[in-house]
Amino acid sequence: MPTEDKTVSITEQAAPQMAPEGPGLFKRITNAVGAENLSLVIALIIMVALITTQTEFFFSPRNLMNIGQNMAVVGLIAVGMTLVIVSAGLDISVGSIAGCASVVCALTVTQMGTVIGGVAFGMGIGVVLGLINATIISILRVNPVVATLATFSAFRGVAFLIAPGGRPIGVLDQNLAWLGSGRLFQTETFPGLPVAFIILIIVACVAHFVMSSTVFGRSIYSMGGNPVAARLAGINLTRMRYAIYAISGALSGLAGVIVTARTSSGQPASGTQGLELEAITAVFLGGALMAGGKGTIVGSMLAVLLLATLSNGMNLLGIATFYQLVAKGLLLVLAVAIGQWRLARAEKQQSKLAAAGK
Repeated sequence: MPTEDKTVSITEQAAPQMAPEGPGLFKRITNAVGAENLSLVIALIIMVALITTQTEFFFSPRNLMNIGQNMAVVGLIAVGMTLVIVSAGLDISVGSIAGCASVVCALTVTQMGTVIGGVAFGMGIGVVLGLINATIISILRVNPVVATLATFSAFRGVAFLIAPGGRPIGVLDQNLAWLGSGRLFQTETFPGLPVAFIILIIVACVAHFVMSSTVFGRSIYSMGGNPVAARLAGINLTRMRYAIYAISGALSGLAGVIVTARTSSGQPASGTQGLELEAITAVFLGGALMAGGKGTIVGSMLAVLLLATLSNGMNLLGIATFYQLVAKGLLLVLAVAIGQWRLARAEKQQSKLAAAGK
């Protein structure tokens, strides 16, 4: 029998395996930020570029730290609002909850002389009011928008009732003031990191971990994405709703405490009015949907940074405050419209896949 030719050409020889190339710089940035948040980063870069062409003070260390400090109050509320909206809820009363917490914190500090007690009672009243919202929604079966619209007005009235004569309560405690306006790592050349901003970063990191790496976080996404399937999977939707609104209320209460610390007074309305609009705008800008089931803490924080940069830039350029309100309102409409467009496109693609599968 003829012998088989065992010669192997050079091209057929086993070539040394090349190590797979790692992802490029753009890919690594996209993975870190999230592809859905890339548009926010681009918008932020464009906005910063436009502002810096008009003023040289934007990149000064003190101004950048001021932006971080101004992010704290809205950012804390936006973290809680992200959980609420992802679970297919809404809380319009967060600004009023912050107002109640601000007054309670001021009363506690002035009458008991304890800053820790002021923080605890401020967050505690936030939890109580959040649980009231959850009760109205879960037990009375009221739509979240209608329920929190009602408590938005009611809680604001409670804040004025708690405040003696409905007036702001002055607080002169320096330890409390440090919580709102203090700086860490301050030197002669560096203005220091705002304490309130550090608190926001810690809260946002914890919330991001919870939402992305825990059963509780996955349950929130399931609750918003498909509540029927979540219920069949054994998730107690009522208990989850109570927990979510309690967390949102606690963070709104902490935001109210920081307002008290920054202004050295308990404010029933001033300093907390309009916070609900900014927080909701940030969450929707960050990629959340009205229908629930979608949204991230990273996206919400990028949107808070975008809004803070917008306000700071307009202030540096001397643009009147009412123009800022118009811009934020337009951003909210744009964010919701983009979210609805994404939802419609996703449903259309699912329909096409389902038709192709048949």
